[in-house]
Amino acid sequence: MKLLSKTLCLCLALALTNAAPTHHEHGDAVKDGGLFLTDRCDGIEFDAIAPDEKGQAFFFKGDHLWKGFRGPAELSNETFKELDDFHHLGHVDAAFRMHNEENPHDHDHIYFLLDNKVFSYYNHTLEDGYPKEIQDDFPGVPSHLDAAVECPKGECGANSVLFFQGHNVHTFDITTKTVKTKTWSHLPNCTSAFRWLEHYYCFHGHNFTKFHPVSGVVEGVYPKDARNYFMSCAGFGHGGGYKVPKCSEVHVDAITSDDAGKTYAFIGSIYMRLDSHRDGFHAFPITRGWKEVTDGVDAVFSHTDKLYMIKGDQVYIYKSAVHYTLIEGYPKSLKEELGLEGSVDAAFACPGTDVVHVIQGKNMIDINLSTTPRTVGQGIPLPLSNITAGLCGPGGIRVFQGSDYYTYDSPLLLAASRIAPVPLKITSGMMGCQD
Repeated sequence: MKLLSKTLCLCLALALTNAAPTHHEHGDAVKDGGLFLTDRCDGIEFDAIAPDEKGQAFFFKGDHLWKGFRGPAELSNETFKELDDFHHLGHVDAAFRMHNEENPHDHDHIYFLLDNKVFSYYNHTLEDGYPKEIQDDFPGVPSHLDAAVECPKGECGANSVLFFQGHNVHTFDITTKTVKTKTWSHLPNCTSAFRWLEHYYCFHGHNFTKFHPVSGVVEGVYPKDARNYFMSCAGFGHGGGYKVPKCSEVHVDAITSDDAGKTYAFIGSIYMRLDSHRDGFHAFPITRGWKEVTDGVDAVFSHTDKLYMIKGDQVYIYKSAVHYTLIEGYPKSLKEELGLEGSVDAAFACPGTDVVHVIQGKNMIDINLSTTPRTVGQGIPLPLSNITAGLCGPGGIRVFQGSDYYTYDSPLLLAASRIAPVPLKITSGMMGCQD
């Protein structure tokens, strides 16, 4: 797995700076000097939102769309020209990206629903045989839908698609082609729905509400204004005016990769998911994913199906699942859980092993996690000091020190080294910082 193979955007909301052509509700436009003008910051109610096979999100309104979280509006038929060839109402009812790994023929295709028709695109090209009647592909699902969103197995009971019509939600099982209908009267009428970073959002007006895809439960204070999260607008913004730092200012406090391949970097009070490049890379408060941990972390490592967070003299252990859950009885003291005293600067565990390598100052201490009480080894002097984070993966080990990092092939070579290798600099290609 490539650890940091894509540009990482540290912004909590990406900038949209250009005024752009747009239409308002159902294609009704505001005309100025012969041009159709709009700005997402005016508070648009989107008709549909869906990512393509590369993870680029499309926001649809009338006969226009926006590509990604920034950029000007453009005509939908410039990218999906057949939508106009077969349909002239000027807007998409619903859209979603299919998740069906068991059938590569339609996996990652983007589906559009317009009145009673369904269109299937891959690489922005309409598939042969489309458009079709909605019921040809999704028997039992009604026409004239309001919104749709994919729900992979593990987040739903099976690979599914949620179709919204008013307060009714039709859950379509892709494998069995059966439909179960629920009424979620507590949710607003969703004009579009979006799965992003394993969370589900119902968009209504210029607001959104996050919900659980199986129960429909809403946790937290909603609705929230989309302009604070899915675009950047004057007078709006999430994260207290957060700015992308210079690469020389980046300080990684912890970094880890779990058994599912989810890789996280922790910097101050925020974390970033590094592996989900198809959904983009964004920074969030640590409390969003691990609500019990506040004010940053000292070290994080993964072992089996658990994620260990160390803050001060406390250890928090979370059960890995779709979302992390604190194991009952935690946090526990560092002494009780790992047999250590003092503070921890960094920690990492290599996949398939039961040993966590803990760094305290210039010493690395190996702890066997398969024994209770823990078997704690002697401290081994390291060639480096001030290490703040470490990660072990198929490509070896990376240890971070300020805005520099060092690579080693194995923990043994790190422990045996007496001279530090040439430091490497964190770059914009790694973490989206400013060079």
